[in-house]
Amino acid sequence: MDGDDAHLRETRVDTRVVFRGALLEVRRDTVRLPGGREAGREYIVHPGAVVVVPLLDDGRLVMERQFRYPLGRVLLELPAGKIDAGEGPLATAVRELAEETGYRAREWARAGAMHTAVAYSDECIEIWFARGLSPGEQRLDDGEHLDVVCLDPAELDAMAARGEVTDAKTLVGLMWLQRWRAGAWALPWQPAP
Repeated sequence: MDGDDAHLRETRVDTRVVFRGALLEVRRDTVRLPGGREAGREYIVHPGAVVVVPLLDDGRLVMERQFRYPLGRVLLELPAGKIDAGEGPLATAVRELAEETGYRAREWARAGAMHTAVAYSDECIEIWFARGLSPGEQRLDDGEHLDVVCLDPAELDAMAARGEVTDAKTLVGLMWLQRWRAGAWALPWQPAP
């Protein structure tokens, strides 16, 4: 999609932080629209995150079940977490996989990135694959509670088709896995850091 997109761009005129929390910041900006009028934009500023698609040697995926307070229910998800200040995405992926599941990987591959809610957040989640897994001990954060489960990708796909898996990062990870296994998308594997 090449071409000039100036006719679509909005320009920031003013910005205000309306909330600053431990994880998120909410801003209210005034922007100038392409036609010259001004409008308001409210959005969430997020530090970024990673999601890991952990592949066991037998083909199953290492998954998590955890309660998600905003939805008021337990969700099935791929391991994921926030990028800490000064930390690179691969370091975050390695750390989160070990902390949440106990597993360590021999090889890693960056698949790509996804923007979770482009209309109201700048959050970007990097998608990482991990293989050559060896089990270890979980080191959950204080107040973090989750169950680790291992699922066959076909089972996860069936659950997604029935609407039982609704987490966007997990659905995108599943799609990427299917495209890679079909030979349509490549993964640049590298040894663990």
